[in-house]
Amino acid sequence: MTTQNNLFSHLVEMRDRLLRIVIGILLISFALFPFANEIYHILATPLLNSLPVGGQMIATEVTTPFFVPMKMVLLVAFLLASPHTLYQVWAFIAPGLYNNERRLIAPLVISSVLLLISGMAFAYFLVFPVVFGFITSTAPEGVAVMTDISKYLDFAISLFIAFGLAFETPVVVVLLVKAGVVSIEALRNARSYVIVGAFALGAVVTPPDVISQFMLAIPMWLLYEVGILVASISKNKVQIRAKQL
Repeated sequence: MTTQNNLFSHLVEMRDRLLRIVIGILLISFALFPFANEIYHILATPLLNSLPVGGQMIATEVTTPFFVPMKMVLLVAFLLASPHTLYQVWAFIAPGLYNNERRLIAPLVISSVLLLISGMAFAYFLVFPVVFGFITSTAPEGVAVMTDISKYLDFAISLFIAFGLAFETPVVVVLLVKAGVVSIEALRNARSYVIVGAFALGAVVTPPDVISQFMLAIPMWLLYEVGILVASISKNKVQIRAKQL
């Protein structure tokens, strides 16, 4: 009976935490809705700046001018609410963790969020201008470049996801080492394969130009090296602590 009560109390708490997460996202969304068009314009600025004179973005469906900015607002609200979301997740799982697990998970979660945002910022400020400059410059003479706002949002989100996940490389490396899945020496020996894989991934998820491929592959490789360095430092600290005990 006690086990059932504990399970029920955990389910109730999980429901309450999820409800708070949803409410947090919705409150931020409602606050941002009046600025939906301005927010979308900020997203579209890299493409608009790359369009030739007379070029513009278009909406090919009746409801697109309304729903696309609303979708953009929800995405921004999700990102802005991430600290609150992470706090609710942490408050739910923290009581069941040991002290050493808390010391490991908290920095990893914070690092994951910061790296995700850094990857998206890298894509927006550095990759987008290069990619859109290349794409618009390849249009044949006499062809008007007019991109649908919905298709542009989908394309931008795909690049955000690609670069955001690529920037999570150090966290993945540290977790693999901490879990004992792979050793630091094995990661160093796999360096050449990782570099090839990074360039292959860059060729798949970025537009067909060498510059954007390099702009994904090189940071991913460098972050892989950062992950090895952090894992090595962490392992050395654990060994020193064990010797002291």
